[in-house]
Amino acid sequence: MTRRLLRLEIPVFPERLMFRVHDPIAELDVPGGPMPPVDSLISTGRDQLIVSCAQQHLGVQLTIEEWDDAPPPFSDGYEDEAKCVLYLRGQLSVDTGAAGFRAVDSLRLSGGVGDYGVRIYTRNRAVALQRYGELFQEFSDPLSDDFQQARKRLEGMEQYLLQLWRES
Repeated sequence: MTRRLLRLEIPVFPERLMFRVHDPIAELDVPGGPMPPVDSLISTGRDQLIVSCAQQHLGVQLTIEEWDDAPPPFSDGYEDEAKCVLYLRGQLSVDTGAAGFRAVDSLRLSGGVGDYGVRIYTRNRAVALQRYGELFQEFSDPLSDDFQQARKRLEGMEQYLLQLWRES
């Protein structure tokens, strides 16, 4: 039976419609690294994962779970799923894209150094996009206070679950 070792729920503010999950010492924007995902949920390199978001500059909810072995797959209302393997040196960081602002900096993992299986699920991407589009139809001025207040209500609607475990 697998056990969850760690659970962390945080808001992430994607920049350029993405956020990164990576080894803290990974070189993020080097030639040959992963490109931003196009028509897919993720793009990966050896020690980093780029996650495509439907929104930017608006907080999305990220839940990170470390497991002692591969957790059973589930749907629980999640719309999309992607899988990969990342090499991590016993720590994990999450940044918001191009700016390099870290939402999580060097989170220590119980599994230590090695390859980690990763599953990422997403929920409410389509609904968040639809509601964001509706704001532009409802309000003629995107700089108005009414528009900004309505936009803030979309905060956290888009959700991501990242599960990882040490591969044997």
